[in-house]
Amino acid sequence: MDTGVKPGSPLAAIDMGSNSFRLEIGQMPQTRYRRIDYLKETVRLGAGLDSNGMLTEEAAQRGLVCLRRFASRLAGFATGQVRAVATQTLREARNRNAFLLRAQEALGHPIEVISGREEARLIYAGVAHMQPSDEPRLVVDIGGRSTEMIRGRGRTPQMAESFGVGCVSLSMRFFEGGEITRDGFRAAQVAAGAEFEEGLQSFAPKLWGQALGSSGTAGAVSQLLQASGVTDGRITPAGLRWCMARCLEAGHVDRIDLPGLKPERRAVLPGGLAILYTLSAHFDIRALWPAKGALRQGVIVDLHERLLAMHRALPGDMRDTSVADLQRRFGVDTGQAARVAAVALALFDSAVPDPDPETRRELAWACALHEVGLMVSHHDHHRHSAYLLGNVDAPGFSQSQQRRIGDLVLGQRGGLRKMEPQLASETFAWQVLCLRLAVIKCHARGPANPNALRLRATGRDAVLAHSAAWAEASPRTLFLLQEEAATWARNGPLRVVLAVV
Repeated sequence: MDTGVKPGSPLAAIDMGSNSFRLEIGQMPQTRYRRIDYLKETVRLGAGLDSNGMLTEEAAQRGLVCLRRFASRLAGFATGQVRAVATQTLREARNRNAFLLRAQEALGHPIEVISGREEARLIYAGVAHMQPSDEPRLVVDIGGRSTEMIRGRGRTPQMAESFGVGCVSLSMRFFEGGEITRDGFRAAQVAAGAEFEEGLQSFAPKLWGQALGSSGTAGAVSQLLQASGVTDGRITPAGLRWCMARCLEAGHVDRIDLPGLKPERRAVLPGGLAILYTLSAHFDIRALWPAKGALRQGVIVDLHERLLAMHRALPGDMRDTSVADLQRRFGVDTGQAARVAAVALALFDSAVPDPDPETRRELAWACALHEVGLMVSHHDHHRHSAYLLGNVDAPGFSQSQQRRIGDLVLGQRGGLRKMEPQLASETFAWQVLCLRLAVIKCHARGPANPNALRLRATGRDAVLAHSAAWAEASPRTLFLLQEEAATWARNGPLRVVLAVV
């Protein structure tokens, strides 16, 4: 399947962070990175979560206005050239799905919510590409509501973790109303330390040689230290103490006036300083250097590698590796998974001749992993499989995509009523039908001819054609297919029609 987007085309990444939204447009001719454009707006989405974990309408509107501006810049970009990712605030927001529907309409492109560990992996990919080195390194990215830490070497992340503390959340909680006090700094450092404590062994200083700070907070503090003549741009414990002393002298975020500090950074500076000082103390970081790369570049690098994989210049992207790892981890019968995939994809290709490539790949991944739940229990294994796929760490996948694959796997058997909301999507309905038919066709777990059944779409009719000879040789499978047609007649959006050809 060809998206029409070739490797080397301009690519766009939208980072919907808790403090700022960023749009990066870049190009990777011959694996080098070239920035074409960069837009950033301070949205403070993370400050818009109320006490019930709901995103307020005011914060939602700030995000939507920004996304509409981004959409204007992206006019003419195909879907395959754009990847938008949302981070901690939308991981937390209880009403995120309602907001995402509006946000995708405003942007004109799909938006994926990524897990903290996937965010960390992409941050490291951006730093490793923009600032290559074979030295073991620690990369820290302080966001609005989370902090990612990654330890790696070269292009390979060896440990990646996300901690639920960020400059926005800490500033709102311990510097309420913008008031800056010593007690506030102490309390903020204790709270941050409680989050980071579980990473003391994984990110111990003996495991890395250089520490890099990615993205906004580290960049802002580095700039103000350099502009003030305190350091050459490196972030040191002494430099952080100097910054905190200046904040205490100001007494309020509105009165912070430091060279090189942008006005929109004032409100979240105290929380960011508390996190940086806690990290320096807990992990013995004597110097944190500003990194050249960040999440947005990592998203573009990852999107570029996906395009290379699709055009067969590489064997596969990170998601293929993750699927193979999950098959090994959960002891999947790979022979059966391959048989189901061959049948399901043959049916899908005949019924949906020109699908979105990601739609077809999601069906293939669902086939590969539809039996992971057997590791838990044979009874209701489809439910166990769906839960695992919706919650397991799978590098390369967004939480949104994992849930879609989990929903497909949940629908592989049983009644359709449990899938009613998802089946409102016609594409999903054809995906799940093809998976269910393939599971039935391969139920004997032996050799299966993927061309024995042909599926075609005639409006809402799914016409499943087979030969009379096949029906005579496969009475049990034919019975199960007749039962399946009856299931769709009761509750399905498609009508399954068995036809002899």
